[in-house]
Parts: sequence; C-alpha cells; structure tokens
Amino acid sequence: MDRMLYTAMSGAKHSMDQQSVVSNNLANVSTTGFRAQMEAARSVPVMGEARLATRTSAVTTTPGTDYSQGALERTGRALDVAMKGDAWMAVQADDGSETYTRGGDLQLDADGILLNVGRPVIGDAGPINVPQGAQVFIGADGTLSAIPEGEGPEALVDVGRIKLVSPELDELNRGADGLFRAPDNDEGMPGVLAANEEATLISGALEGSNVSAVDAMVSMIDVARRYDMQMKMISTADENAQRANGILSMQG
Repeated sequence: MDRMLYTAMSGAKHSMDQQSVVSNNLANVSTTGFRAQMEAARSVPVMGEARLATRTSAVTTTPGTDYSQGALERTGRALDVAMKGDAWMAVQADDGSETYTRGGDLQLDADGILLNVGRPVIGDAGPINVPQGAQVFIGADGTLSAIPEGEGPEALVDVGRIKLVSPELDELNRGADGLFRAPDNDEGMPGVLAANEEATLISGALEGSNVSAVDAMVSMIDVARRYDMQMKMISTADENAQRANGILSMQG
C-alpha cells in the first residue's frame, strides 16, 4: 500500500511544482523579452536510514530555458529597442552585478540615467547618463546620441553606448529576478561577459515574450488533471487500507 502512496504523493508534488512553472510562464506572456522556463521530472531514490530499493520519488527539475525568438512589434518609441539575433543587453542588477536581458523597454529617470525596468543599463563606462530634457536617438550598434534641450540637429552628441553581448546560451544562468547571468568566476561571483562590437539592435521596436498563451493554458489544464488523478490515487489507497483493517479486525 505504501508503494502506491509514495507514487501518488511524489507525482502530486511534481504536478504542483510544474504548475508553478506553467503559471509563471502564463503570467509573463506579455512581458517584453521574457524567455519561457522549461520543466521536467526525474526519479530519485528515497533517502534515509530506512530507505528501500523499491521506493522512488519524482523530483521536478528545470533543465533550461526556451531561448527562441519572440515576436517583434514596431512601437516607434525612441527608447524601445529589440535585440537582434543572439544579442543581449547588459543591465545592473539590484546587487550591483552585471546581468543580461532581452527586454528593451527603456526609460530615463529624473537624473537622466538610462534604465531597464528600474535597473541601470550598462554602457562602456558604467551606467549611461543622458542630459535632462535632451532628445535621444539609439543607433543600431547601441550608441546613444542626444540633442540638448533647445539646440538644433547640429548639436547632436554621443552620450554612451549600450553594452551588447552574444553569450553561448548554455552558459547563461537564470536568476529568480528573471535576469540572466554569466557563469560564476573563481571567487564564486557572477562573471562578466565581453562586449560584442558586432552585435546590433533594432530601434523603435520591442521583442515580445516567446510564451504561447494557448500552449500555456493547455499545459495548465493537463497538469491540473494529472494532479487530480494523483489525489484520487491517494484517496483510493486510504480506502483500501481502511477496508484491509476492517477485514483483519473481523478475523481477529
């Protein structure tokens, strides 16, 4: 009887973990540059002093990320950019480390710092600062040009260049904040990737999420049904145990 319970319990646990991954993907179906998570399960032996070779549990793993390209949408906004090809934008995480993203909906704060979802965008010499009130243009190579407020086109100046990298996708590590990091260095801290001078972006456009809302909904329904099936197995195992105890009581 306990074999049935182990199987149903670990299967239900896996279904709950899988549902959280699917729910996160569905919640980010409209998030700019979002990359869908992939989920899987593997069997592992139950550990402990009383472990038995016949007892295994299902453990949820996240083997990687779906790096396929999202749909491009033309916005015409000067601060909207979409990474082209295998390019990624470097941004500063909350802990000060360098991270990478495909989201390109940029903003300027009150001090003229170029931000990506509230995080400073990294340039050649750190965060990029734009003169307040200036008209900003972003070139295909990530170069930011600005016309100071009240000046004409002849006053156009370069104010920085967005750092673009082209990492090997299997070396990126996804963080809980949705940003991607390079492999840790010898000190155990996230590494820093070298800029790719050939990487380019598309100005006035955004890359959407690569999550399919229809596929995510179908997955959510499928996982919910499998969870219900596992719970029915647990209920059936309990009923069988009660009947067996009843039979033993009558025979005793």
